[in-house]
Amino acid sequence: MSLPRFDRFVAIDWSGARGLRHRGIAVAVADTGDAPPVLVPPPHPAGWARAEVADWLAGAATPTLAGFDFSFAPPFQDRGAYLPGLPAPETAPAFWGFVDVHCSRDPDLGAHGFIGGVARAHFWTGAADGPKARFQRWRACEAAFNAAGGGKAASVFDCLGAAQVGRASFSGMRLLNRLRGAFAIWPFDPPGPRTVVEIYARVMLQRAGLRGTKLRDPAALNAALAALGSKPHGARACLSDHETDVLVSAAALRAMAGESRWWAPAGLTEAVARTEGWTFGVAGEL
Repeated sequence: MSLPRFDRFVAIDWSGARGLRHRGIAVAVADTGDAPPVLVPPPHPAGWARAEVADWLAGAATPTLAGFDFSFAPPFQDRGAYLPGLPAPETAPAFWGFVDVHCSRDPDLGAHGFIGGVARAHFWTGAADGPKARFQRWRACEAAFNAAGGGKAASVFDCLGAAQVGRASFSGMRLLNRLRGAFAIWPFDPPGPRTVVEIYARVMLQRAGLRGTKLRDPAALNAALAALGSKPHGARACLSDHETDVLVSAAALRAMAGESRWWAPAGLTEAVARTEGWTFGVAGEL
């Protein structure tokens, strides 16, 4: 595979919470070389709006690799459908548009209209829905991550609480529907000069030699950055988990982007690439 050369590496911690601004969203940028990644301040003191992140990224003029911390598609291969019993597209890009259509009343790329509407029966939001195990499904990349001892990836259909990956992921699919065309969305598209990939902060911390650790002080952050070939960050005080996650992830993307093995992981078949996608940095084989 011929890989494009990127000049900028962006990591975004996403949020599917209700509302128009989200303190859970964080954005970091690392340029080529070994300079430390930096946080991009939100345009408002109350935090980023999701649409503002989309607009900011769309304005990227240099070759950019951007990683978003949410699942780019639901499981498909396990049951041969995203939402068994509900007519829905069978490729991820078409599914993003399907989600978008059913969220027309949700402001700022929210996805509550989809999760609480046409697809409600597929999501677990608490004990009233019955045993949680009936809703637990995983994609091939998540199964590979779990099997390799990386931890236990959450199911995208677990939507108990605003912080769960499910709400962020279906909101994020609306974002992907907006970005595709201006950006290649890997692995659904081959990588190009402006490419978006799915990331998982835990995977990026593992690339820095950590095992599921949350970084909360400057010394630990700098040790993780050093393991990724980056100079230390200038933070003098504790940062939030969202901020340290994206700083490490931006440095990890920069360190990994030129290695072909991350773009052709074991288990990423044509069918998986078309329907489920893959988390950049997961190389485990089932």
